[in-house]
Amino acid sequence: MGRPDGRRPDQLRPVKIELGVNVHAEGSCLIEMGRTRVWVTASVEDRVPAHRRGTGQGWVTAEYSMLPRSTHDRGQRESIQGRLGGRTHEIQRLIGRALRAGVDMGAIGERTITLDCDVLQADGGTRTAAITGAFCALYQALRRMKEARMITTIPIRSYVAAVSVGIVEGEPRLDLDYAEDFLAHTDMNVVMVEDGRFIELQSTAEREPLSRPDLDMLLTLAGAGIRDLVTCQKRAIASLG
Repeated sequence: MGRPDGRRPDQLRPVKIELGVNVHAEGSCLIEMGRTRVWVTASVEDRVPAHRRGTGQGWVTAEYSMLPRSTHDRGQRESIQGRLGGRTHEIQRLIGRALRAGVDMGAIGERTITLDCDVLQADGGTRTAAITGAFCALYQALRRMKEARMITTIPIRSYVAAVSVGIVEGEPRLDLDYAEDFLAHTDMNVVMVEDGRFIELQSTAEREPLSRPDLDMLLTLAGAGIRDLVTCQKRAIASLG
C-alpha cells in the first residue's frame, strides 16, 4: 500500500515557510506542510509571570487554536465554549516547552514572548508544524529585539523543529497526513534540537505495543526529517537579509 500522495516513506510533505507575514507583530510566520497551514505571530511584552519576577529571567509561552473551518466540518470556537479543551491545553504547553529549550532565558531579560499559533487548515501534523513555524517567528522577534537594542545578542541556543512519524500498514513513515494518522498502528510526535537531542517524544501504540527496534527506526526517521526541516528554517531566516 503506497502513501496517499505518492511520497516515499522517508519523505516530508512539501514545506514552505514565509516570515514577516504580519506587519504588527515582532515576529510572524506562515508555515505550510502539505495541506496543513499554520499562522504564527510572536509578541514581545515587558512583563513576566509571577514565578519569574525579580529573577532576571524571561519567559516564552504559546497559545494554539484551530480556526472553525480548518477541518472538514466547522468546529466551534473554544472562546464560545468558555474554556480550552484538553487537547488545546496540551498542545500549547508542548509548543512553549519546545521553544524554551532553544532559548537562553537570561539573555532576554524580564520579558515575555508569546507565540500565537492558529491553524488555518488541518491535514495532520498541526502541532509539529506549529512548533517548527513558531521557532522561526521567535527568531525574528529576537532579531528585532536586538535591532532595537533591547538585547545584545540573539539568544538562540539551538534550532528547534518537530515532525510526526508512524507505522502504517507495517511500514514506518515520516510526516503523516490526516489519512495516514487515522490508519497508523503507532504514531509519534518528535521534537528535537538541531544536533539530534530530544526535547519531547509523544507516542501511542494503537494495536500492538511498540518494540524497541521499531522505536529506534522511527526516531532515526524523525531525526532525518528534522534535519531537513532545520534546513528549511535556516533558508527562511536567511531570507530576512
